[in-house]
Amino acid sequence: MKKIAIVGAGSMAEAFISGILENGLIERQNVWVTNNSNEERLADLRERYGIHSTYDLDTFFEGADIVMLAMKPKDAATAIDTIREHLTEHMLVVSVLAGVSMNAIEIVARKPLSIARSMPNTSAAVGRSATAIAVNERVSADQLETTKRLFGTVGLARFVEEEQLDAVTGLSGSGPAYIYYLIEAMENSAAEIGLEKQVAKELIVQTLIGAAEMVKNSSKSPEQLRKEVTSPGGTTEAGVKILEAHGVQQAFISCIQAATAQSKKMGDALCSQLKVGRSS
Repeated sequence: MKKIAIVGAGSMAEAFISGILENGLIERQNVWVTNNSNEERLADLRERYGIHSTYDLDTFFEGADIVMLAMKPKDAATAIDTIREHLTEHMLVVSVLAGVSMNAIEIVARKPLSIARSMPNTSAAVGRSATAIAVNERVSADQLETTKRLFGTVGLARFVEEEQLDAVTGLSGSGPAYIYYLIEAMENSAAEIGLEKQVAKELIVQTLIGAAEMVKNSSKSPEQLRKEVTSPGGTTEAGVKILEAHGVQQAFISCIQAATAQSKKMGDALCSQLKVGRSS
């Protein structure tokens, strides 16, 4: 990688800047970022990471072999239209725009592009994202390897077909919020049964980390692991019976299905808007 030009300067852009530099993927002088008009935000990123920023698009794109689209999805049409003359077929265009298809990006750019479209999650901020990536047929073998390395700087990365990204959004894209919701419930219950707040938080967090590591490293299924903890007539069985009585497992299934459906609905609406923007 020679130079990465990041369009958008929000939290996801910062997560990638941090990951790129911590992993030594590109030297900091070759990391450039820009946004629509928030110079204060750009100054903060320059000071914190020692990278470059500019509103001069000729300078921004000069020598860039990777362009990351990290603006808000609602601003995508305007932003892509503004930079389209600087996008070339030799660049790898990396999109973290939720709901914006690769086809829509090309329509607004008015040219064929090598595109990697991704669905990371907010855990990218701590280098623990679960990211799914789809690429189009113009992405070369070298660009595919670059994509793997880039997303590897913020966590786990896996390749999927583009039509699977709505399901990924419902599962892992929104997934951190489901876990936070569970933690909220566990913290509230801890308070009701008399545990001190900080002690309870530490116990909850470590319990979740430990359980996740067990699932990750064990050849046993989550169901098997659960049953091994659940002794007949014991405390775990008493708790699980309450969860089953309230339909918690089915609620999670319905939750992910609803989020997946909403992702598709929002993506269809957004792509429609982008196409309208092109013809206007």
